[in-house]
Amino acid sequence: MERQARRSGPTTIVGGSATRRTGKAGEDTIGHAPDQDRASQLNHRLGRADLRAVPEARRALRELLRGWGKPGRSETAELLTSELVTNALVHTDDDAVLTATVSSSGLRVEVRDSVARRPRPSAPIADEGTHGRGLVLVESLADTWGVRPQGAGKVVWFELDAGAA
Repeated sequence: MERQARRSGPTTIVGGSATRRTGKAGEDTIGHAPDQDRASQLNHRLGRADLRAVPEARRALRELLRGWGKPGRSETAELLTSELVTNALVHTDDDAVLTATVSSSGLRVEVRDSVARRPRPSAPIADEGTHGRGLVLVESLADTWGVRPQGAGKVVWFELDAGAA
């Protein structure tokens, strides 16, 4: 049976006083968020087996984090997000959802998928190139991270403090 890749779905960024939605065709619409004091949030549906979603997710996160945190924190967040997104797309056979919530104090990124199996960091094998290093990076670079069951699947998440260097 051949796996069919589906394009990633719309991205929604909510924050401050505006909501930006980017649809499949790339169109943007601006609306107003009901509460100007709440944290900014990114919601992005990741299409099954669509690895093009990885750079799309990084771009969306980069936009969300513009001006956030100490130097280097946004780049760390992008790297860790791309690891979680890649794992969800490579190790599952369904869509996934990326949610990132940023405030002045920190960032929380979650990737929800439909597979209940819990991932575990493992020592990378020398012959496997860059494979097997994702959760090791998350474990070593995130301030905190974890996995929680959700419905029939799970959520893998990490947090970064805005001020840590």
